[in-house]
Amino acid sequence: MFKIPKHQVAGHQAIDGNLGPLVDDSGRFYKPLQDDERGTTELAFYQSFSSKLPHHIRGFFPVFYGTQLVEASDGSGLHPHLVLQDITSNHLNPSILDVKIGSRTWYPEASEDYIQKVLEGDRLTTTVTLGFRISGLQIYESKESGYWKPARKEVKSFSADNVRLVLRKFVSLNLEPEPDCCFASTIYGGCSGILEQLLELKAWFEDQTVYHFHSCSLLLLFDKESVLNGRTVPFKVKLIDFAHTVEAKGVIDHNFLGGLCSFIKFVSEVLTDFKVPTIEARFN
Repeated sequence: MFKIPKHQVAGHQAIDGNLGPLVDDSGRFYKPLQDDERGTTELAFYQSFSSKLPHHIRGFFPVFYGTQLVEASDGSGLHPHLVLQDITSNHLNPSILDVKIGSRTWYPEASEDYIQKVLEGDRLTTTVTLGFRISGLQIYESKESGYWKPARKEVKSFSADNVRLVLRKFVSLNLEPEPDCCFASTIYGGCSGILEQLLELKAWFEDQTVYHFHSCSLLLLFDKESVLNGRTVPFKVKLIDFAHTVEAKGVIDHNFLGGLCSFIKFVSEVLTDFKVPTIEARFN
């Protein structure tokens, strides 16, 4: 019944006897509930967030189905899991970006040792300099080539120029020798594209004083083959990972908002700084 997720690009993975998430065939994602304050925090968030968010914002979050005792992937027996929407379940070969937002990923109540450990990692990535970092990715190329999926060590070493290149490859049919960006106007642009969704999220963060999202990620996803075949498949933007989410106490989440604005700028550059052909121009 349960399987290792095929399209997980970041986070703990259920491989080599490790505890990680599982999926089933009904479109549900089972995330192991951490047995410390992180698990308590994430469960509390999922139990309450829908009643605290405006309706048009709830779609940016995975559907929460409750918790369930599931046989743990590490063989340790039954373990409580968050039961969530499997965002990739309706996609055959999805291209995915996992982007951790914020120039500070540690949470205020963390110990000094934890803060120093996380801060050291943040400084080795683009987290501090750009306000976000790419945590993982896979970009579907073709049936013959499969996915371009850099190793985690390589992803951690990305510079700002690497980020720009990845954002171009994400919306390209041909990745080499230079990304052609032929999906840019369709995926990033348009009234339902990724950029418009990011701007809607930004407008909410400019006002919301309910939560502060520390070490939270944006997941960007689309299916290249569906676009090529003219099928109407939404280009998804989802927020994930809420183990360090805290009450905002009436204060705007400037850390997340600043990182989101920076990421929006990088996405916008793909549309404005390059003369990118549309899909129609590419094939006509």
